[in-house]
Amino acid sequence: MFSAKTYTARRHELRTKIGSGIILLPGNSLSPNNYPNNAYYFRQDSSFRYYFGLNVPSVVGVIDADTGEEALYGDDFTVEDIIWTGPQPTLREMGAGAGVTATFPMAELEKRLRRAISLGRRVHYLPPYRGETKLQLSALLGIKPALLHDYKSVDLMFAVAEMREKKSAEEVEEMERAFRIGYEMHTTAMRMCRPGVVERQIAGAIEGVAKSQGQGVSFPSIVSQHGETLHNLNADGVLEEGRLLLCDAGGETVEGYCSDHTRTYPVSGRFTQKQKDIYNIVLAAHDHVARIVKPHMMYTEVHNAAYMTLAEGLVGLGLLKGPAADAVAAGAMTMFMPHGLGHGLGMDVHDCEAMGERSFDYGSIAERAAESGTCVYRAAWRIEPGTVMTDEPGLYFIPALIDKCRAEGKYKGIVDYDALEAYRDFGGIRIEDDILVTESGSRIIGDRKIPVTVEELEGLKSLF
Repeated sequence: MFSAKTYTARRHELRTKIGSGIILLPGNSLSPNNYPNNAYYFRQDSSFRYYFGLNVPSVVGVIDADTGEEALYGDDFTVEDIIWTGPQPTLREMGAGAGVTATFPMAELEKRLRRAISLGRRVHYLPPYRGETKLQLSALLGIKPALLHDYKSVDLMFAVAEMREKKSAEEVEEMERAFRIGYEMHTTAMRMCRPGVVERQIAGAIEGVAKSQGQGVSFPSIVSQHGETLHNLNADGVLEEGRLLLCDAGGETVEGYCSDHTRTYPVSGRFTQKQKDIYNIVLAAHDHVARIVKPHMMYTEVHNAAYMTLAEGLVGLGLLKGPAADAVAAGAMTMFMPHGLGHGLGMDVHDCEAMGERSFDYGSIAERAAESGTCVYRAAWRIEPGTVMTDEPGLYFIPALIDKCRAEGKYKGIVDYDALEAYRDFGGIRIEDDILVTESGSRIIGDRKIPVTVEELEGLKSLF
């Protein structure tokens, strides 16, 4: 945990932003894997942890925006529990570490909330993403699970997203630690990459690194020779000479901060000329983005800059015809990179995308936010000092998508579909690093560089 002062200041700022009502922040409970006493690894709700610091299950935080009262609700371990878990601190002891002195049994929470509702007070909660939390909120507030979405607090969504967007110095330190975990994960994968190795062996090894050095992976690792499948979690392939391995993976520190990097490299240790050509186009887009990101830019500016660099490269290879700007304007680049240039990063690998929308003018997207429970619309995202975002351009040759676009007559005169036939079995390339926006510009997070150039990747044996 950070100091109690950090959490106290965060709660005070949140209370000021909300103004009135009860702020309800449930932590996560244990989630059974295959029977009640065999749970998945515990992962705390990031917003609860951001304001209360505790990484224990089944605790709820409450902030009274009118009176300033702050409280934690949960149940202390019984002797029967301690037989299985060993001695545990009390809720009061844990709360003290976060600067909270008022603690109550969980049974008291429903009474408090129902009393507040009877007095006409607003209860602010974020849109729940776990089934257990939906059932808990339904029972506490008397709202059917299917209707919880209708009563979520858009004000709270915006306030939390705005606060978590801008990383403090101590948060940046944690993200530097997350980078070091990610560095070890990716260099381990590079050392293991050779023909005959099963993708699963690499995925298992790097996830072991993440667990041994932190809280675990920040998302399920993508280790695949089918890089054209964006979120490919099938790791059963056997590495083959001449193919490319895409590794998209990150670690999470014990304080819950994430890294997210992608590297793509040849199984044989040497790129073919065709692979090298496509790789260097993606690397040029990645490096261009890293150079231009600065405070107050719109995310769409950065995304379009990446698209332009990629399009220029594809024009040079003869896969696109005419000026690159025409291809971007026509939407042709969505066939080669059907995802955003990047996303926020922090306590979640897609930071704050469980709620809220990133914007420089939240009022302009209030209607959209009221309809949506997630933040996947980044057109109104303005990048500010303290923002951490991923820089992850890619080029993908997806046969089904190419065939669909061709059959529908899309991008005629822009995409050379005949030339694309030679790339149907190419796969995909993505390169990703994490960028911190500073007061004057930006920098890639990390005290060293995960090998990324063609020369570095082809010279891996000498590097390790």
